[in-house]
Amino acid sequence: MLFRSKIKWIALFVLVLSLASLLLHLSIAKSSSASLVYNTQMASLLNSSIIGGQGYRSKKLWGAVKPFASLQPYTNSRSSYRAPSEQSNGFIYAKIFGGFANIRSSICDLVAISRLLNATLVLPEIQESSRAKGISGRFKSFSYLYDEEQFISYLKNDVLVVKSLPDNLKASRKRNEFPIFKPKSSAFSSYYLQKVLPSLKNAKVIGLILNDGGCLQSVLPSGMSELQRLRCRVGFHALNFRPEVQMLGKKIVQRLRAWGQPFLAFHPGLVRDTLAYHGCAELFQDVHTELIQYRRAQMIKKGIIREELSVDSRKRRDNGTCPLMPEEVGVLLRAMGYPTKTIIYVAGSELFGGQRMLIPLRAMFNNVVDRTSFCSKEELDSLFGPETTLPLDLYQPPPSKSKQQLKDEWNKAGPRPRPLPPPPDRPIYRHEKEGWYGWITETDKEPDPSPMDMRLQAHRLLLDALDYMVCLEADAFFPGFNNDGSSWPDFSSLVMGQRLYESSSSRTYRPDRKYLANLLNSSRENLYHPMHNWTLLVQEHLNKSLGEEGLVKQAIFSKPTSFLSHPLPECFCRISSVETPDHLVKENGKTVYGDEEKCPDWMSEGRKIESLDLAEEGDNKGDEDMESSEQAESYYNSGKSYLDNLIDQDEEMDPND
Repeated sequence: MLFRSKIKWIALFVLVLSLASLLLHLSIAKSSSASLVYNTQMASLLNSSIIGGQGYRSKKLWGAVKPFASLQPYTNSRSSYRAPSEQSNGFIYAKIFGGFANIRSSICDLVAISRLLNATLVLPEIQESSRAKGISGRFKSFSYLYDEEQFISYLKNDVLVVKSLPDNLKASRKRNEFPIFKPKSSAFSSYYLQKVLPSLKNAKVIGLILNDGGCLQSVLPSGMSELQRLRCRVGFHALNFRPEVQMLGKKIVQRLRAWGQPFLAFHPGLVRDTLAYHGCAELFQDVHTELIQYRRAQMIKKGIIREELSVDSRKRRDNGTCPLMPEEVGVLLRAMGYPTKTIIYVAGSELFGGQRMLIPLRAMFNNVVDRTSFCSKEELDSLFGPETTLPLDLYQPPPSKSKQQLKDEWNKAGPRPRPLPPPPDRPIYRHEKEGWYGWITETDKEPDPSPMDMRLQAHRLLLDALDYMVCLEADAFFPGFNNDGSSWPDFSSLVMGQRLYESSSSRTYRPDRKYLANLLNSSRENLYHPMHNWTLLVQEHLNKSLGEEGLVKQAIFSKPTSFLSHPLPECFCRISSVETPDHLVKENGKTVYGDEEKCPDWMSEGRKIESLDLAEEGDNKGDEDMESSEQAESYYNSGKSYLDNLIDQDEEMDPND
């Protein structure tokens, strides 16, 4: 008994000792974690102070483009411009298909056509945000994205705009009694004057269906400059997002500015339709290649593309018709001298390939952010409005196939067979069949979009609107894919056009993808450790793209397909007292730069002072920074690559080391 009692006491003592040891370790871990949090916060504060004080606002990276400081937006009518007559020729209603860029460009063309035909415009119906897409009942199609009242009131001196057809005409429209036209984006003004106008006068109502991102040629005859300026007034003034979108967009910009340093906006341009159109499938892997090829086959079947299904994507990339990958953009920005702590805002509601495409960019830059970094889920949900609950998309497995059917399919497969099904003993998880790409392993036909898919398409319009506002306010903008050669407007080109209009001297890169593809190919094996001459070539090209050379190329390649991407010179004037170009740049007999008219005196007085202050500010900013060419030269003499020394600089500035 005595022995058993001693054992009990020993066991109790060991238990108490273990409990005390556990409590001691927990207290140590708690104090260590508190110290770690404190040190992290202090490091963050130190980094912020370092960022603000040691050249992160270098004029070489963030300064204004001085040669464009004299360009000023000026869309006022130049000649006798009459207000719209109350006795119009009739009503024009329109259905607009497509994404954010197509919608914005199409609305501008619609207003110009209504002015040309002296017609009353009914608010366009945006098909991506119709009630059938499952949007909130608070909105109609146009008001889901834009401010109706602002649009109507701003254009009252240009075009009569009404919210809907008169009641006595609605029934006739439902019975399809009015003529309907499907114009192309390159339709000439003569098409409307000769074919559409007679029908409008006879029927008093016509309908337009727009699929191509526009309905009027981009470059109009010189006698129609007033219509071009009307396009600018619509795109840059009348088309305001609804107040809730504007408020949240401004909050995102304010939260970005609260970091105390400039930021660069980057739009990758990786959109499935665009990639399929240009044959860039082989730049991706696995299922993404199959998805692009499927969409390309659809385009060939519809006659949108008149090429072979399989093309050499590498050659397309070398020709500049494929986008710059985020990894390549990161290397180019590092070669320009942007430090690793630079804030890069990734814009765009669609990033084909998913977040894994941004992994190399995040490895090069610590502060790669997007709208989700500054918006809570509640803020975004309030933007969408109250929405009804959609029925669940219950998964229905496809009918099982016999062994003979599977064998026949395998024998008929081409040089790139479908992936083998999983082994019988492996469980088939539900998420593997319900993913947005799961159908590619089961069938050759993409399923119809579900109600939730259609609702998400409408949500993307609002997400693109938020990113559009942030890109306009960014200190610098870099497009991953613009001027793609198709007839569709693209997000990046619209941003570049409005940045040119609102602030011509802002830093907007206009890279030549073909030239950069050759540069990247020449250093593909040492992409992260390029030589001295390579970095100098990148810097020279990107700096030129900011100035006159990039602007001229934009006029040549972008303006013929989208006027809003390059509204120069129709929507501009120049202050002669500030630095002006001493030569004219012409292309095909037309002056594309340097022939802007002089700003009126009432405008020059105020703008002159602002431009001079801007130039003086640009001279003062970054005077203590070392010139990038001198940096590269000293690094070359030391036997290191330029990027290696940039990394060394960042490590020296890290207070934790």
